[in-house]
Amino acid sequence: MGTRFRVSLQTKILGLVITLIVGIIIILAGIFAFWEKQETEEKMGQLALQAATTLSFMPTIQEAFNREDPSEIIQPIALSIQEEVGAEFVVVGNKDSVRYAHPDPWKIGERMVGGDNARALKSGEYYISKAEGTLGPSLRGKAPIISEDGEIIGIVSVGFLIKDINSAIWAKLVDITGISVVVLLIGTAGSYVLARSIRKDTFGLEPYQISSLYRDREAVLSSVREGIIAIDDAGKVKMINQSAMRILNIETATENKPITEVFPNTQMLRVLHSGLQEKDQEMILKDRVIIVNRTPILEDEQVVGVVASFRDKTEVREMVNALSEVKRYSEDLCSQTHEFTNKMYVLLGLLQLGNYKEAIDLIESEFETTQSQNRILSDQIEDETVQAILLGKISKASEQKINFSIDPDTSLEIIPDHINRSKLVTILGNLIDNAFEAVEGQSVKEVDFFATDVGNEIVFEITDSGPGISESVMPYLFMRGFSTKQGAQRGFGLANVNEIVKELGGTLEISESDTNGTIFSIFLPKKGGRLS
Repeated sequence: MGTRFRVSLQTKILGLVITLIVGIIIILAGIFAFWEKQETEEKMGQLALQAATTLSFMPTIQEAFNREDPSEIIQPIALSIQEEVGAEFVVVGNKDSVRYAHPDPWKIGERMVGGDNARALKSGEYYISKAEGTLGPSLRGKAPIISEDGEIIGIVSVGFLIKDINSAIWAKLVDITGISVVVLLIGTAGSYVLARSIRKDTFGLEPYQISSLYRDREAVLSSVREGIIAIDDAGKVKMINQSAMRILNIETATENKPITEVFPNTQMLRVLHSGLQEKDQEMILKDRVIIVNRTPILEDEQVVGVVASFRDKTEVREMVNALSEVKRYSEDLCSQTHEFTNKMYVLLGLLQLGNYKEAIDLIESEFETTQSQNRILSDQIEDETVQAILLGKISKASEQKINFSIDPDTSLEIIPDHINRSKLVTILGNLIDNAFEAVEGQSVKEVDFFATDVGNEIVFEITDSGPGISESVMPYLFMRGFSTKQGAQRGFGLANVNEIVKELGGTLEISESDTNGTIFSIFLPKKGGRLS
């Protein structure tokens, strides 16, 4: 498909302004010409009527009608008045419309033409008329000449040619046209300046390019998983994408709202005042860890807003936790391999030394232990993820000389799909490892595991024979980075467990065991969502 013909913004503005100005000029010129024509005709008609009336009342004109040659007296007077008022003609005739005065002397004695004398000669009216005479169409003022006896003895006709009136009107229109051309030039120049100013404000982009950029921006903002918010210099939200609304749990429109109402603990206002960019800032938002970048928006070296992008670190953290647990499984499997290798070496040594009874006792003891654990794992625990976790921990416990036992009453079906496998690994793996660490250095090293899914909840219990947890430590137990043990990268296991349990809508309880150790109890709903 070929590119559509596009008109630039400057051309559109120039075309629109010129069209408007020309259209307005034409309309106003037409209205003015109509009014001017009416006004001029009325003015010239009144002048003609006034001149005719004045001439008809002159005693000299009335007396001249009693002479043998009236035109001898009337003609000079008529020509004088004609020149004085600027009329095209001043004609004086008798009651039979025979001319006594006319601009063309040779037409004196002939009858007046036009057919518009009846009202003056018969009714004695003073009026203005339009008619076509020997000089052409004209606007005439008619006045009867009345004798002292009250008898109508003649008529005076003063006229202006219509073409002269039109010429006067056109002369004024020419002046208006000159002014209109000046207005048109000013409007064109103004529209050109306006177009350039708009192009400057739009960075030289045409409207179709701006609309294309807007569509592309909306598509990009909707596709990225990072939350993006932009505010103006007043700290009000000007733009927010769907990811930001999802992370911030916003369902209603937020445009033009203060950022503090939309993002309560934001630091965007700090960047708005300082103008300094902030990168990869970690903060807690509604029990989630997010990474925020804040960048000032500059215009003419002035901060006019701030845009912030942020992403949820929880998913990344869960992936890291899952990878960590996979690494632990690998280590547990290595421990299992190492443990069985050691046992095979012992068994081989006993056989080579001929201590068959001790070898048989070792095999029977290992068989009984393995059979008991495998029976529970295979018959009473159906979930393969839990089976894999426990198998790895059994081997690890054996290597560390810890008596790790699975409660015979344990019963567990396949875990529901809403409980993510990686989250399950994080929960059980961290709690069992913590139990193993708790019994280190104890004379009795015992860790018990119990699970059941009877009812509406899945319950896990890990019990250790360790020294227990003091009351002073309890408030900080789930605080990220807090640990009672020495070493780097400590204090994250229980915090991760607590966050995941809450996310799944469950609860985590800590109590003291019969041996003064610790019992960690996890309650997870079988259906998604928090328990009521």
